[in-house]
Formats: sequence, C-alpha cells, structure tokens
Amino acid sequence: MNAVKMNEERLMQVILAPVISEKSTRVADKHEQVVLRVAPDATKPEIKAAVELLFKVQVEAVKVANVKGKAKRFGRHFGRRDNWRKAYVCLKPGQELNFVAGE
Repeated sequence: MNAVKMNEERLMQVILAPVISEKSTRVADKHEQVVLRVAPDATKPEIKAAVELLFKVQVEAVKVANVKGKAKRFGRHFGRRDNWRKAYVCLKPGQELNFVAGE
C-alpha cells in the first residue's frame, strides 16, 4: 500500500506544465497529441501513467525530447537557461485533454 501511495505521489510531480506554442497547437489539432513539460528524470511509462491518472484519458504512445537551454547574456556576463524535457503524448482516437477542470 505504501509503495502505491509513494508511486502516486511521484506521478503527481512528473507533469510540470503544458507547452503552449504554434507547433504544439498544430500538433494537437492534426495528430490528437498534447505537448507537456515534464520532470527531467521522467520516463515514458511514468508520463503515460501520470496523464491517465490526472486527466482520466487513455494514452496510446509517448515520445520525449530533451530541450537544450539557450545561452543568454546579462550585460557582459554569459549565462545559460536550464535544460528541460518535453513529452509528446499521443491520445487514443476520440480522447481529448482539458486543462480547465470546470468545463
């Protein structure tokens, strides 16, 4: 029981935020996929389980990409943004993901 509870707590921390961009909107409309920002150490099975648990939908496949942080300048000092991980979650036909719980 404790292992299940800890696993559920981990799944709640896997998904960080949706990625809102032109590309993610196009992918969502054309291929019934959702683009999410996930924890850097998240695995494909964890992402699938987390999406199914949080949004009550069926997931067909998960693809992940590691996004390298951009190099930025602050005056004469150079810095770098953090690397992050992006997940493309393919939903089964007829499934839809709503981020607003009230609808």
